[in-house]
Amino acid sequence: MRILIATMNRGKLREYERLLAEVPGLELETMAALPEPIEVVEDRDTFYGNARKKATEIATVAGMPCLADDSGLEVDALGGRPGVYSARYAGEGSTDSENNAKLLDALSGVADDERTARFQCAIVIIDQSGRELAIAEGACEGRIGSESRGSHGFGYDPLFVPAGYAQTMAELGPETKNQISHRAKAAAKLVPILRELRIP
Repeated sequence: MRILIATMNRGKLREYERLLAEVPGLELETMAALPEPIEVVEDRDTFYGNARKKATEIATVAGMPCLADDSGLEVDALGGRPGVYSARYAGEGSTDSENNAKLLDALSGVADDERTARFQCAIVIIDQSGRELAIAEGACEGRIGSESRGSHGFGYDPLFVPAGYAQTMAELGPETKNQISHRAKAAAKLVPILRELRIP
């Protein structure tokens, strides 16, 4: 069973190989295997919508099933923002540090117990005919700290303190993160679905 992952990043490929290791006979590959890159505009207003659009467009062009995900940070005190705009919260092409700085500024004066937030992830698998084979969603609850801490991870990890921990996601390191993360929880839901799938 071969599935294309909507990424050029081999690190993300290795992460999914580990997360889906319990699925027998599963072969994953990145879009680097395609003759030409496929660009997809992520313009939907939900994580599921963006993931489904990516998977559908890529699977159709590539002629094979595609797994795509979309994820981001929802902050309750900000009405769920930055949400689907997490990667470009401070503007198109913004860096992680710029996004983090804007988030801290937006939460200036907000009490610690009101800084609740969660990382959300949606994963969708679409076959080459446009049929949805699987969907899984996962969340990691926590809160936004008042300062950046830690050197592991990326994005909002230095600000996000998972529920039940005193450290930020960037302080916990990859081993713990890969057990409690939103993507890990979504991928765990995919395993039993993929075990039952029969893709030519």
